[in-house]
Amino acid sequence: MLTEQTAIPDLVASETYLVRATTGKRFANYIIDLIVFYLLLFLFGIIIALAAPSVIDGIPDDPGFGLFDRLLAIFFYGVYMGIVEAVFKGKSIGKLITGTKAVNLDGSQISSRTAFGRGLSKAVPFCAFSALGTPCIPWQDKWTDTMVIDEKQSMIHSGTL
Repeated sequence: MLTEQTAIPDLVASETYLVRATTGKRFANYIIDLIVFYLLLFLFGIIIALAAPSVIDGIPDDPGFGLFDRLLAIFFYGVYMGIVEAVFKGKSIGKLITGTKAVNLDGSQISSRTAFGRGLSKAVPFCAFSALGTPCIPWQDKWTDTMVIDEKQSMIHSGTL
């Protein structure tokens, strides 16, 4: 015989309730992920300088290369974010710290393809500005039909009771 106490967990387990991450958490994710990316890029540069100093000497010092350098860094940031979100199933270092996660609009886990789409969307110039506003729905969310949720406030039906 079912009592109210046993019926409530079954009801809760069958629901999906998603709470979007706040603009503040999304901004924190961005800053943390950007810092981690540039630290890794810096370490990579040190390794290259130690292993093959002639490569560093061969980098042009003209102003036009500075723009190319920045565009290349933005592209690699997008690739990096795609890899990280694919490997960690919708999480990045920033998302791990803030307790958020990228999911499909129905709450299901994002695929590797979607993670790479999100990452490459972040490489589009001025994408960071698309996150301003409330609710925070930047281009990488719109273009890939995903959202970043607050894991503590959200409840996702896992399919198991």
